[in-house]
Amino acid sequence: MVAIEFRDVYFRYNEDTPWVLKNFNLKIESKETVAILGHNGSGKSTIAKLANGLLMPQAGEIFIDDRKITPTNVWEIRQKIGMVFQNPENQFVGTTVRDDVAFGLENRAIAREEMLRRIQESLQQVGMEAYENHEPHHLSGGQKQRVAIASVMAIHPQVLLLDEATAMLDPRGKKEILATVLSLKEQLAITTVMITHDLQEISIADRVIVMNKGAIFKDTTTDKLFNSHQELQSIGLTIPLSVQLAIELEQYGYPFSTYPLKQEELIETLWKSHLKM
Repeated sequence: MVAIEFRDVYFRYNEDTPWVLKNFNLKIESKETVAILGHNGSGKSTIAKLANGLLMPQAGEIFIDDRKITPTNVWEIRQKIGMVFQNPENQFVGTTVRDDVAFGLENRAIAREEMLRRIQESLQQVGMEAYENHEPHHLSGGQKQRVAIASVMAIHPQVLLLDEATAMLDPRGKKEILATVLSLKEQLAITTVMITHDLQEISIADRVIVMNKGAIFKDTTTDKLFNSHQELQSIGLTIPLSVQLAIELEQYGYPFSTYPLKQEELIETLWKSHLKM
């Protein structure tokens, strides 16, 4: 079943600027985890905002769960999609973690007993149940973003959209969020779309879509993406250090069936190669 579909979509922010998306087509299957990559201005964040009904296309159609988004049903369809933005501070409205997670449920008039159950459930899903009474603004960057994800998951969305959700985090915070998304994927089999420019974030994706100039430059899988590393660099994407090292080591006879995204994977591959020598 198709969770998100763009059909011949055109979008630009005003009449004096070029099209951000032009005759754009995309299908994302239900329960699929997709990473959408691209440099700034490639159109990747626009895709997220269109899918969530924050923007409407000038032409073409967008379907969520086989329902076309229209001005009359956008609020209803938006309830099926949970969106986490780059800065979690912009999503906080409560004085405590618990209040913040409860906010979206209160807006949907969820019964109190069900609300309390969902608050506990969503905080446990992201490993933040011990921080229920903490003030969100006193948490670390990674913890804040996990609370933002819990607030979204509490409304039981069919699709989780992460728009540059790790861009403002340090390496530890990024690791926390990727582990959280992987856990949600394993627990709930939810459709997940990760908008990012960081190639290291794609390790948990089933599918990788690379955007360039408002069009799909490449539609592939994680293990095959870096086979075209020169093409990726030509459109301004930075190759992860572990992949760069693997590419250099190939010149010295070290074989790589797939390029490692993590340093640990690189070390393990080199160790296995050493044992065979």
